[in-house]
Amino acid sequence: MKKWTILTLVLFALTVVLSACGGNANNNAGNAGNAGNAAEGANGAANSGEAKKRVVLVTPEKIGVNQFFTQMVEGLDKAAAEFNLETKVIESADPTQVEQNLRAAVAEKYDLIITAAFSAADALKKVATENPDQPFAIIDTVVDAPNVRSIEFREHEAAYLLGAAAGLSSKTGTVGAVVAMDVPLLGKYTSGFEQGLKSVKPDAKFLVNYVGSFTDPAKAKELALLQQSQGADFVAGMSAVGDSGVFEAAKEKGFYTAGQDTDRTGEDPEHVVLSQLKETDTVTYETAKDFAAGNFTYGSISYGLKENGVGITFVTAESTSPLSPFIGQENVDKLKKIRDDIVSGAVTVKNPLAP
Repeated sequence: MKKWTILTLVLFALTVVLSACGGNANNNAGNAGNAGNAAEGANGAANSGEAKKRVVLVTPEKIGVNQFFTQMVEGLDKAAAEFNLETKVIESADPTQVEQNLRAAVAEKYDLIITAAFSAADALKKVATENPDQPFAIIDTVVDAPNVRSIEFREHEAAYLLGAAAGLSSKTGTVGAVVAMDVPLLGKYTSGFEQGLKSVKPDAKFLVNYVGSFTDPAKAKELALLQQSQGADFVAGMSAVGDSGVFEAAKEKGFYTAGQDTDRTGEDPEHVVLSQLKETDTVTYETAKDFAAGNFTYGSISYGLKENGVGITFVTAESTSPLSPFIGQENVDKLKKIRDDIVSGAVTVKNPLAP
């Protein structure tokens, strides 16, 4: 009897332990589910029973050549993590491949297709017209189609600040800009720059030369050296990949320069003293966010100083580089006041593309 009693007690104890373990496992699973639901709610993501929205970015060139597109990928990745999106990047070797890559994205049934730059505009116009029910977005240019959101930047506002910085800092009164191509979009850079320059130094001389390409550092360097020989002590790089040639010239001859789109000052803080910023990561993130939240609209929208879509280092954004004595804190303080006046409307920067 004792043996049976002991055996019965052991079996009973095992049953209790197993039941308890099973109950804890169910509770843990329930807690994990609750945590997951809370996280999804916090991020605005879809419930677990709903399919993820799918967003693709089609670039007109390989990632890594131009920071403009690298930033876009970063913005898309951030949106994917926060809003439970399925995302993909389709890189084009050059703009001639954009149309076929847009068609591939349509065939793969992505919910939103994003592309960028005026080099992709014609291809998008054609594909969007043929697929009227497919949502598209394009960054940094305008495509007039009912199923396209066009995201523009008010580059002329940031260029105004850069021109004012050059005017306040120049010792010779002659400054220049080496520009990729003589196209309307880049007119926003040169016009805004000249407006800002003349606002602080009306008698300043402004030199402009065009490279004829977005990817020719050798030609850009040649033009920067030409401007320096004509008395420019500040030459703004506005030539995309060609800016590296402008930087080389500045280092060789000891003049000052500025980069574009991202903070380039870290490459040579002694000579690359400013950068005009275009926050493509921000607008890509905001575009994907609107789509995830069901707030996506078509038509044209713009980002300027007020929306922190554009700016310049040290004035609208911090930099890891030290502030150059050529610019100086006194001028930075003046530029911040100019920035505030543009945002408030006290200073109007003319957009050369406006009717």
